[in-house]
Amino acid sequence: MEYQLQQMKAREFMPGYKGKILHTERMSLVFWEVEAGAEVPVHHHENEQIMHVLEGTFHLAVAGRGRDYGPGSVVVIPSGSPHGGKALTQCRLIDVFSPVREAYR
Repeated sequence: MEYQLQQMKAREFMPGYKGKILHTERMSLVFWEVEAGAEVPVHHHENEQIMHVLEGTFHLAVAGRGRDYGPGSVVVIPSGSPHGGKALTQCRLIDVFSPVREAYR
């Protein structure tokens, strides 16, 4: 199966977070456009998550340890780990979730 990112429709999942999502049988892939200052509160889920910063600076705290991440950074968030963050600048991020992130269907 093949997709064209520019043809996928973006949805705002939380204030300041617009995502284009692709689900497969076992994972979800999200291309985020994030406004500067937009926050995601601390939360956790069963999914393993990988975050990749394409552009901008994003502050992410995983299990109480926070750090600023810039372009090229890749962070693995284990299943069940509390995490949250804030876009310090306008950001483009990619998140991968396994298994499928049902909350984003």
